[in-house]
Amino acid sequence: MRGEQEMMDMIMNVANNDDRIRAVGMNGSRTNPKAPKDRFQDYDIVFLVNDMASFIDDKKWVDRFGSRIIMQTPEDMGLVPPERDGRYAYLMLFDDGNRIDLTLCPVEMKDSWNGGDKLSVILLDKDGNLPRLSAPTDEDYWVKRPSPEYFADCCNEFWWVSTYVAKGLWRQEMLYAQDHLNLVLRPMLIRMLEWQVGVDTDFSVSAGKNGKYLEQYLPRRSWEALMSTFPDGTYDGVWRALFAAGELFRRTAIDVAERKGYEYPIEDDRNVTAYLKRVRQMEPKTGGRK
Repeated sequence: MRGEQEMMDMIMNVANNDDRIRAVGMNGSRTNPKAPKDRFQDYDIVFLVNDMASFIDDKKWVDRFGSRIIMQTPEDMGLVPPERDGRYAYLMLFDDGNRIDLTLCPVEMKDSWNGGDKLSVILLDKDGNLPRLSAPTDEDYWVKRPSPEYFADCCNEFWWVSTYVAKGLWRQEMLYAQDHLNLVLRPMLIRMLEWQVGVDTDFSVSAGKNGKYLEQYLPRRSWEALMSTFPDGTYDGVWRALFAAGELFRRTAIDVAERKGYEYPIEDDRNVTAYLKRVRQMEPKTGGRK
């Protein structure tokens, strides 16, 4: 696997030897001094270029970065509509395991090339036209302080959608139940856990994308409880995960509420939890699978 210095030298050589490329920037975890370093970190690179069309029409030019396992060009895809903001991205995973997320940006967008991302650095500016940047910081990614209203909304969403999971389980609709558990309840639970970490650290740390750094901040008990909310492929397993999520959410939210001076909706919690228990005791609609 090519090392970091070899990769950076290669990226800069490409830029220095192509007159169409006028500047190079980088953002992402490799610019974050607090991010743990490992071999799977992407190289998030921005090339500010003239003649965008020439880079897009002939995609073979990226072969100079190495042999690829797979590549994605989001702006060419229709399944997930791209932003169409004038940029064009090449996402490349190479045979040696390195990955470059390369974004082409027209030089006309030099004043906003990084979208205000404070984890950005300038690696090359051939014309001296890019705005100066402060030292990279991850402060924009720190856990945000919740307002009382936002806290209340999170609690309401968690307990409200819990009833959808129960309904899906009673109907024996596994995918419906799992989707509501994983795509709605879990984000609310993780957000509450992030707020607890925020309170513990005076909101001065980042939990990382998808909460990937949560484990290093949470008490072991809370982390193990969070892991127990990931169900197996059985209806009983999803029921257990649902109640485990409710217990962890309750404990965490009450702690955040007490320390922030907020009100926890204990009646909603009690009413919904009792409802979930009643539904679980009912014979499933099809009378079958467990």
